[in-house]
Amino acid sequence: MDFVSTRGYTPPTGIDEALIAGLAPDGGLYVPGHIPVLASLPPATSLPETAGAVLSPYFKGSLLHDELDGICAQAYSFPAPLRSLRHGGDHLLELFHGPTAAFKDYAARFLAAALAHLRQADAPAMTILVATSGDTGAAVASAFHRRPGFNVVILYPDGRVSPRQAHGLGCWGDNVRAFRVDGSFDDCQHLAKQALSDEALRANVPLSSANSISLGRLLPQVAYYAHSALRFQAEHDQPLNLIVPTGNLGNACAAFVARRMGLPVGDIVLASNANDVLPRYFAGQDYSPRPTVATLANAMDVGAPSNFERLRHWHHDDAGLRASLRAFAVSDDVITETIRHAPQRHGVVPCPHTATGLHVLERLREAGDRRPWTVVATAHPAKFDGIVERLVGHGVEPPPALAETLAWPAHAEPLAADYAALRDQLLNEARG
Repeated sequence: MDFVSTRGYTPPTGIDEALIAGLAPDGGLYVPGHIPVLASLPPATSLPETAGAVLSPYFKGSLLHDELDGICAQAYSFPAPLRSLRHGGDHLLELFHGPTAAFKDYAARFLAAALAHLRQADAPAMTILVATSGDTGAAVASAFHRRPGFNVVILYPDGRVSPRQAHGLGCWGDNVRAFRVDGSFDDCQHLAKQALSDEALRANVPLSSANSISLGRLLPQVAYYAHSALRFQAEHDQPLNLIVPTGNLGNACAAFVARRMGLPVGDIVLASNANDVLPRYFAGQDYSPRPTVATLANAMDVGAPSNFERLRHWHHDDAGLRASLRAFAVSDDVITETIRHAPQRHGVVPCPHTATGLHVLERLREAGDRRPWTVVATAHPAKFDGIVERLVGHGVEPPPALAETLAWPAHAEPLAADYAALRDQLLNEARG
C-alpha cells in the first residue's frame, strides 16, 4: 500500500519509509493512499490478534509484515477493558493499563518495536523528537528507554502539565532527555515540526517523530477501537458509539479510521476542554486555530490540532466532515463538578480528560439520546492526584508501574520557545 501526504507535494511512499520519516517532506501528515474496507470482520479474539488482523492490510509489502504478530504481542500486552458504568448500559473503555497509565502506551510501544526492526545494525542513532501536552512524552520515553540505536528528546510546556506528568517526563535518564519549554504545547509542536522539516538538520541528525502526527501513532490506535467494537457487537448486537476526549485529534482519527474500515463503530462524538476550536468548527464556524488556554484537562490543551489536516483529507468538504463527527466543549468548572459527582453517578473516579467525556455523555442523555455510549478513558486518575483526590474525598492509588517511576529522581532542562535553541541542542546531541 502507498502512503501519501495530506498536502499532496510528496511522492507516494511505502509504510516503512513513512514510519521512519515521521512527517512528510512537504510538512504534511502521512495517510494511507486509501483506507481498506475489511472484506470480513475478524473474530473478537485477543487484543494482539485483533490488532494483527486489522493492521495487516497496511503492512503488505513492508519489511515488518512477517514481524507484525510479534510486534502486536509486545505492543498490546496489557488489556483495554470495557467497564460497565452505573446506569443505562454505558461503558468506559479503559486505555490506561499500560506502563505510563495512559492510552499513548499502545502506539508508542508499537512504533518503538517497528522502528527497531527497521533499523540497520550499523546505522547512526536516531533521535525521536516528541512534543507532549502531558502523556505522549512519558509513553514514548518508556517505549524507547535504553533501546539501542535510539535517543529521545521530549519537549513539554513548562508549568502546564500535572506534577506527576512532569515527573514521568523527566525520570528516565540514559537515552532520554526532557526539556521544559517556556511556552504552550502549540509552541512545542511547532518546534518539533520545524526540526522535522529542516533538511539540513536531518542530514546531520537522523530524526523521527512519535507524536500523533506520526503514522506509527495513528494506525496502532485503530486496533483497540476495532477490538472493543467487535466485542461489543458480539455481546450486544449493536455498534459501539464512542465519546472521545481529544486535543490533537490523533485518538479521534483512529476511531474514524476504524469505522471507515467497516468495523462496527457507530457515532463518534468529540469532547474538548475550553480549547474549543473543534466544537466551534463542528457547530458551523470556520476552522480557526487559537492560542492555547491552560485547563485542568491539560493533555487536551491544543489550540491548533495537527490531525485536523487528516480529517479534512478524508472528506470532500466541510459539510461532509461536519456530518461525520460532533464535538462539545467542557469548561474547567464543569470538569470539576463531573469529577466530584462521577463516583455516585457513574461508579468511577475519572481523570480530568475522561471527565470531559462523561459530561458529554450526560449532555446526550439530557437531550434524550438513549443509545448505549462508551466513553474513552484516556489516563489513570492517579496521574492527576492534586486535582482528583480533593474532589472525590479520598486518595487514588497509582498503579504499580506508575508508582515505580514516581520513586525515581527526575530532571528536565529549560528551553526557550526558540527553534535556534532546539536546533543547537539536537546538533549537540548528535555530536555526543
